[in-house]
Amino acid sequence: MPAKIYRPAKTAMQSGKAKTNIWVLEFDQETPRKIDPIMGYTSSGDMRQQLKLTFETQEQAEDYAKRNGIDYRVVPPKDPIRQTLSYSDNFRFNRIQPWTH
Repeated sequence: MPAKIYRPAKTAMQSGKAKTNIWVLEFDQETPRKIDPIMGYTSSGDMRQQLKLTFETQEQAEDYAKRNGIDYRVVPPKDPIRQTLSYSDNFRFNRIQPWTH
């Protein structure tokens, strides 16, 4: 069963970078999910889909996958592009957007 190795991004509910340094090995979905006709719950018989393994480095996650014969793919992390603006930029004469209250 194939797996995905990635570094999770920060959630929208936090401003810090907690738990973004770890690497996660997560198995792909093997069988499609089913909807229970009576209750409407979504269920799956695939137990590996619930498994999430965390590692300190990408190399450790790849070594684990190789040792256990797991096909894997690595998703490279996307680092955010930060724009630095100063307070005085709000009052520039060549400002692109008009400054209003």
